[in-house]
Amino acid sequence: MMRADRWPLALIALGVLGFASLAGLVSAGAAHGFDHGVLSWFRVPGDLSQPVFSAWLTHPMADITALGGYTALTLLTLGAALYYALLRNYVTAIILSLAIGSSGLLTHLLKQGIDRLRPDLVDHLTHTAHSSFPSGHALQATVAFLIIGALLASGQPARPIRTLIYAGAILLTFLVGISRIYLGVHWPTDVLAGWCLGTAWAALWWLVLRRVAAR
Repeated sequence: MMRADRWPLALIALGVLGFASLAGLVSAGAAHGFDHGVLSWFRVPGDLSQPVFSAWLTHPMADITALGGYTALTLLTLGAALYYALLRNYVTAIILSLAIGSSGLLTHLLKQGIDRLRPDLVDHLTHTAHSSFPSGHALQATVAFLIIGALLASGQPARPIRTLIYAGAILLTFLVGISRIYLGVHWPTDVLAGWCLGTAWAALWWLVLRRVAAR
């Protein structure tokens, strides 16, 4: 095994294990206390209909959550795939599209299979559809931002620049997930599960890309 393949394999293992553990807790009803406690923390004490800092934070959170929606991620994927296609790097363009596109299908299948209800503890501050577990925004944003971030970083010789790109990708992923909790449309364990499985899915496709490109 090549040394460079160890960290994607580790992320796959940890991500799948984390997702499976969270799914088990949710199915057994053992995540109730944690979910209610964290979700309530984002609301005004004594009035769960009002998010904290609602006067200035609610609209920015709605903008941030849109970054993990189908429209934004589709445009991002098409732009990135076109960029690599123009460079005649067709393998990267195709695998990048497959990785991000398949994360949407994965999310749909899991939501249908687990069929968890959306939070009823607080008001929803943005549109919702389908079931709650895992968070599709968190999962798909994680896949898109991490893969594109890894591709951009891999072409940079300077470590500070690579670090900045990775940090930016992780920060965007984190903010999209937090926005789903703040807006009251996901339980915290939905978001954690999306981050875990999204990281594993991104690492899996990154490994595929490396193996195919090496040939």
